[in-house]
Amino acid sequence: MPDARRGLLLGAAAYLMWGAFPLYWPLLEPAGAVEILGHRVIWSCLVMGVLILLLRRREQLAAIWRDRRVRLVLTVAAGVISVNWATYIWGVNNDRVVETSLGYFINPLVTVLMGVVILHEVLRPLQWVALGIASGAVVVLTVDYGRPPLVALVLAFSFGSYGLCKKTADVGAVESLTYETAVIAPFAAAYLVWLGVTGGSGFASQGVGHSMLFLTTGIVTAVPLICFGAAATRVSMVSLGLLQYLAPILQFALGVLYFHEAMPPGRWIGFILVWIALMIFTVEAINHRRRQLRLTVEASSAA
Repeated sequence: MPDARRGLLLGAAAYLMWGAFPLYWPLLEPAGAVEILGHRVIWSCLVMGVLILLLRRREQLAAIWRDRRVRLVLTVAAGVISVNWATYIWGVNNDRVVETSLGYFINPLVTVLMGVVILHEVLRPLQWVALGIASGAVVVLTVDYGRPPLVALVLAFSFGSYGLCKKTADVGAVESLTYETAVIAPFAAAYLVWLGVTGGSGFASQGVGHSMLFLTTGIVTAVPLICFGAAATRVSMVSLGLLQYLAPILQFALGVLYFHEAMPPGRWIGFILVWIALMIFTVEAINHRRRQLRLTVEASSAA
């Protein structure tokens, strides 16, 4: 199988697994979102540690510990991804699957906005149009919900911040996630011990089979990441950019068709505006990339 095709399949697999998470997290109830997060951190840390050994990336991980700047950036990343994971788990387990999908639909636009505010990047006219439409969509959804779509906004801004940290750190996905989970693991372990001591833990309250499910949280965190990492080296950034919409599309479909969450007319209007903004943003990005490649080829030919 050609590398490009294998990369597309691996990328699709990663995003489809992330998109199917709303079916997984409710299985861990009646545990609360923070307890589930604690287990996810602990078991992910163990799984990532094994991967570090198997992939022979101990030196890369050690390099993170030696670099104070990278260590600080990834510590911030650990904090914001904890907020992202906890918010997502809480949203899924509290009948807000559609709203969690909105967070990942608007994430690319939020990332661009953060680039303008934090990195002082200059947007092209159609990118401003897309951001304007998306902002209007948030206003429409705020009116429809009777409140700002906070779950969606926290997910979008926390994941955008996480992406910014990862870009700044510029280290491999496996070793960076290993470091991030290792930073959070002591706090997660302390919280889980406290729950056990006070009798508030859901870990062993529903039988052995339910307890074993908690152990799988590390695997379901690592497997999509591995697929994504393998895809990223085989396909273009444009292809990855298009594949990223698979996850929120699946989440949205699950929220509406499987969990039967309400979608009144105002909510449909808000989501349609978001999708229009994403279409403008994506088409503009693809065309811009093609123009840049053409100019590069022409410059090389002229030289």
